[in-house]
Amino acid sequence: MDNRKITIRQTSNSDLEDVLDINRQAFGEEDVAGLVDGLLKDATAQPLLSLLALIEDKPAGYILFTRATLEGQTDQPGIQILAPLAIKPEFQKQGIGGKLIEEGISQLKKSGTELVFVLGHETYYPRHGFIPDAKSMGFPATYPIPEKNKDAWMIYPLVKDALNGTSGKVICADFMNRPEYWRE
Repeated sequence: MDNRKITIRQTSNSDLEDVLDINRQAFGEEDVAGLVDGLLKDATAQPLLSLLALIEDKPAGYILFTRATLEGQTDQPGIQILAPLAIKPEFQKQGIGGKLIEEGISQLKKSGTELVFVLGHETYYPRHGFIPDAKSMGFPATYPIPEKNKDAWMIYPLVKDALNGTSGKVICADFMNRPEYWRE
């Protein structure tokens, strides 16, 4: 990362086109932009955390955390799922994704979130505190993850003892509850 100014802030309704454009460019397809648009409108995804990274006031990256629950738990811990993390191609490999994760985790800790899950690249996310193979710790994903990709389903405990006595299948927001969103 050079000396250009990076700003990370919560999104507003006026940022929607920039957010969708970042996701289209980062993933080269409409599917992820559609996921973001759907999650932002999904009441079951609330509370959510939607952050935009700007470099010299130009939209560069985006991260979204949405509410999740544990199946069969009456006393629900605060849980979020990170999906997606998107960086425009010209801004990739400059540390922006890591800064978005760091800021998101910081804000989620302050809000009382206890656990964050991600289905993502199994060498990238552990560098930012995620622990691979969340299923082995008692947290299967909404849809089964193939054994060869088990390390892609990860957990980040935000509070001490968050894993003690807590387990269950992770249930995502309604809009994300489709098998096509559960492949890595």
